[in-house]
Amino acid sequence: MEQDRKIALVTGASRGLGYATARQLANKGYHIIALARTVGGLEELADVVEAKGQGITLVPLDITDEGGLQRLCLSIFERWGGLDLLVHCAVHAPLLTPIAELVDKDYDKTMGVNARATARLIALTEPLLRVANGTAIFMDDPHEGEKFFAAYAASKAAAKSMVQSYQAETKNLKPRVILHIPAPMPTATRARFHPGEDKSTLASAANEAKRMLNAHL
Repeated sequence: MEQDRKIALVTGASRGLGYATARQLANKGYHIIALARTVGGLEELADVVEAKGQGITLVPLDITDEGGLQRLCLSIFERWGGLDLLVHCAVHAPLLTPIAELVDKDYDKTMGVNARATARLIALTEPLLRVANGTAIFMDDPHEGEKFFAAYAASKAAAKSMVQSYQAETKNLKPRVILHIPAPMPTATRARFHPGEDKSTLASAANEAKRMLNAHL
């Protein structure tokens, strides 16, 4: 494990909270491994980070690509020996719909991104985090029982349950596992759920990233 710079893997790093978190961590001296599907957003992030002389590795990857995640984690081990921090911000926001009208492919994609990918990410990064005495931060966004939120709420509840089990299993060990509830922000995910909302009432992603990292690091 290189001692001169900490290594952070941020998922969903091309926009929203993931993008803001990656920038904040770069300012704190971390080398950022930025994972997202959107290449343009990753390149924009790299321009900002590299302009300040900070290190970043871009990973244009779908979080549901299990083979890609395996190769990424192997590369992290081979290059750095471990991982100091995981911040998992990647999320899929399906269209809101009555549960009786839920389309299978939409449900499957939502569960694949929000639940199954969380489980795979935990399994693949746990050895890297453990060897570095690292920290893993996951996002909670509870919507259980809200109308039209069935698919999203179910996927996030499943992810939350897995993270809570992970917390219990590592309570007296490493890595340290955090379940964080972000403040409402003007992200693409929230816009899909609350179109036309007054964004001036929401927290900025930059400020929320600062609050999260100050609270947990």
